[in-house]
Amino acid sequence: MTSVNAIPIKNAERVHTLATAQSALRNVGLRVTTPRAAVLMWLSRHPHATVHYIRSGVCRRLGSVSTQAVYDVLAAFMGAGLVRRIEPAGHPARYECRAGDNHHHLICRICGRTEDVDCAIGAAPCLTPSDAYGYDVDEAEVVFWGHCPRCRAGP
Repeated sequence: MTSVNAIPIKNAERVHTLATAQSALRNVGLRVTTPRAAVLMWLSRHPHATVHYIRSGVCRRLGSVSTQAVYDVLAAFMGAGLVRRIEPAGHPARYECRAGDNHHHLICRICGRTEDVDCAIGAAPCLTPSDAYGYDVDEAEVVFWGHCPRCRAGP
């Protein structure tokens, strides 16, 4: 559940330093720990990363961290609204620091490269669901699928 008061990290606000990571964690009410700061700094530089990729990057910085510790850190981040999890069909879950703005994603069918796409503005049917079902919609997830320039160019 995303906190209404969470302060999402926008693209321009990368968490490159330990001090910035510590501040971001405190701003959402999370205790500062070495694994949390390391995951946040790494993830801010590597959006749309899988748990495996995050763990590998954090291990290079810390020397050792368990997969479960990474999952626990990410769960705390999601609960605080600091990180967003996306689950593209046929791909492992990915995590990003750009949270709280309901942007969409463009994913390459071949290599899985993922790009952020700002939310479309307008009256497209996917943006205004029917009220016939009684849902209180709080998020729309749109995924565009295609082939990235590198995969289109071939080997």
